[in-house]
Amino acid sequence: MRIVLLGPPGSGKGTQGVRLSETHNIPQISTGEMLRRAVADETVLGKKVQKIIQGGMLVPDDLIVSIIEERISNEDCREGFILDGFPRTTDQAHALERVLPESVDVTVYLNVPAEVVVKRLSGRMTCRECGAVFPRGDISLCPVCAGALYQREDDLKSTVEHRIRVYMKHTAPLVDFYRSRNKLAEIDGMGEPDDVFERVEAEISQVTSQ
Repeated sequence: MRIVLLGPPGSGKGTQGVRLSETHNIPQISTGEMLRRAVADETVLGKKVQKIIQGGMLVPDDLIVSIIEERISNEDCREGFILDGFPRTTDQAHALERVLPESVDVTVYLNVPAEVVVKRLSGRMTCRECGAVFPRGDISLCPVCAGALYQREDDLKSTVEHRIRVYMKHTAPLVDFYRSRNKLAEIDGMGEPDDVFERVEAEISQVTSQ
């Protein structure tokens, strides 16, 4: 099954992507994680996109499309994959259709109000060692691996608000793009992750059975 995850930053795409990956036994491909890893490793790609990521801007289409095309050609994607963070524009969606003639099976759209995602993202801390994410609190070390917790620059409130504006301008139109292709599963993204996942699975079944 080929799935696209769509929704504003902080809507829970990463969490639901992990669950979908485990349930359907297909890889979750997070373009954000791929790019952040490249920045951390100081690769050529990482140096190119570091300023773009920190500013909450979109990576140029030609660059991100080539990264995705190479990734989905790997053996572990033969039975399907989950795209998290791509496409982000209708131009990227058209590019995906060109490199993937079979198209995607379903687009899972997690609908969460902007004010909620701003609160979620600007109030979270990330582990430098394992990448786990936790709500801001009194702890300074990761409960999972004891690594130091920090706030990513793209989780600062001002950056989050800018990311939301970029999302509304460039990515939100994808909702209508995939709805017009009868590939959209719109999900209420509010509530506990287990409840959201139940809605996701139910909507996926409905869309793919059409």
